[in-house]
Amino acid sequence: MDESVSLAQLAHRLEEVVGELRGIPVDVERLGDSELVRQQIAQATHSASELRAMHPVGSREKGRQEQKSRRSVLDELRRGMTMRTIVHASVLDDPRKAARISELHAAGNLHRVVDEPIQQLLVFDRTVAFLRITPVAYSPGALAIRQQSLITILIDLFERTWARGREVTEPTHRLTPREREVLALIAEGRSNSAIAHALSITEAAVGKHVASVFVKLELPATKDDNRRVLAVLAYLRGAAR
Repeated sequence: MDESVSLAQLAHRLEEVVGELRGIPVDVERLGDSELVRQQIAQATHSASELRAMHPVGSREKGRQEQKSRRSVLDELRRGMTMRTIVHASVLDDPRKAARISELHAAGNLHRVVDEPIQQLLVFDRTVAFLRITPVAYSPGALAIRQQSLITILIDLFERTWARGREVTEPTHRLTPREREVLALIAEGRSNSAIAHALSITEAAVGKHVASVFVKLELPATKDDNRRVLAVLAYLRGAAR
């Protein structure tokens, strides 16, 4: 199914649900206090068996606070909680955040990476979801959603985004959006001149992007390997999902 069509259908379904809920009580609580948000999230964490999360930016936690948070996640994983997390590609630009994600991913909190804008979202089982009140990084407050019809739509949004995401372990997540465009065209068999024409940039700029792709994918120049082919194989592993 075409992605734009599926997202349009999802938006239409959301409008339908909102229409159905007009005039009847809706179980959505506005939590304006950040400490209250943390308390309710902690309570949901301890009782849930599954967590779906979306993070447009990394945590602001540092030092002991970050260590405590990481230990808490690891403890829940050992308890048996299933975790899947979607992060925006920009989060991986911070080496400290990238290292934390790699550690948690290896421990069982599976991560995928997307380039599209996402909002802060936590969904515990099919019981409660927490959605940031305003779509601004680190803004205070959240909506605690217990209305089952709304939770179903949020889970659908998560699963569609997850399906489009790239594995966090794939080296292609290091590439910029332009470098991924260049690599996608290489995968189509285009020459540098053809890529330059398609992207309306100079052939010299294409050459710089290609060289950067080789460096980021750790593909050294050797007489035995074709780096363009190896780069395409890396792209297909990361993008063919």
